[in-house]
Amino acid sequence: AFLELSGPSEIKGVWKESVTLPCAYVPVEDLVQQTLTWTVVHDKGSGTIFRRDGSGDHILLSEYRDRVRIPKDVPGEASLLILGLEISDRGTYTCQVTWRDSNNSLIAKEITTNLEVVKVAATKPIIRAAEPGLALPAGASTSLRCEASGSPPISYRWFRSGPAGTAQLLSSGAELAWPSLRPSDSGTYFCEAENR
Repeated sequence: AFLELSGPSEIKGVWKESVTLPCAYVPVEDLVQQTLTWTVVHDKGSGTIFRRDGSGDHILLSEYRDRVRIPKDVPGEASLLILGLEISDRGTYTCQVTWRDSNNSLIAKEITTNLEVVKVAATKPIIRAAEPGLALPAGASTSLRCEASGSPPISYRWFRSGPAGTAQLLSSGAELAWPSLRPSDSGTYFCEAENR
């Protein structure tokens, strides 16, 4: 039986919002989870935030009381949810799980995640408007470019307006290009920007 904890090595959380520090494994038949602990090292020192063992769940650092949750009764799930992030929460978090096998031996694994707390809230994309109306000769080459500000990553889609409010999807990129324009290319085009 082979056990590995998985989770990212770095996570960015937004100040005042909540963040999940992933820690998970694929349960193995003969191995029973004994303990789960989350520890932290940051500017204010280090300590154990959370411990789950045979006697229940314990939150040991007062600054995290009422601010952390760990899924219950979800096999293999050990992720730590922190609510109401403070700038002082930035630091290095370690998830450690121990299991007991059928021979009564203990196996321990741990993974470490760096948490960075940023002040910027996520923002919707705002498309920078282009000059309306463009007249070009047939045979010319041209392109339309869609640009938006907001939290990355931003994805773009270009459409052409059709009859009765319909729209035809033309491309899923920021740029729409014509190597050689034809009269039938005349029309109304619009772009859509999307982020998380």
